Amino acid sequence: MWGVYMGRVSKGVKCSVEGCSKEAVKSLSAEKVRAYGLKINEGRRAYLCKDHYKEYKRASRKDKIVERWRKVVP
Repeated sequence: MWGVYMGRVSKGVKCSVEGCSKEAVKSLSAEKVRAYGLKINEGRRAYLCKDHYKEYKRASRKDKIVERWRKVVP
């Protein structure tokens, strides 16, 4: 039973970014995705294809590093 996935990504949902119709590989909070400048359709979840997920990771990299520093320095 471990090999059975029932999420929307595994069922073949399309990318939520406006103008993109590729298959999604990741599901993230729509609020987080909008904060980094990707224009997505309405909804609570954002489904991103491989290319747009890579763009999201690049945009959020600096904030993740700063957040890590905050945890280290009291």
